[in-house]
Amino acid sequence: MTAIGNPAPDFTLSTDTAGDISLSGLKGKKFVLYFYPKDDTYGKNK
Repeated sequence: MTAIGNPAPDFTLSTDTAGDISLSGLKGKKFVLYFYPKDDTYGKNK
């Protein structure tokens, strides 16, 4: 896990249409990286 303000580590994910994609492969391109860790998960506040 990285701290707020630190660069994200490089990672590779599978897509449903374009094969694999990595963070380093997006270097120089505009993109949005969005995390939603509590989506459809049970949390303490429920």
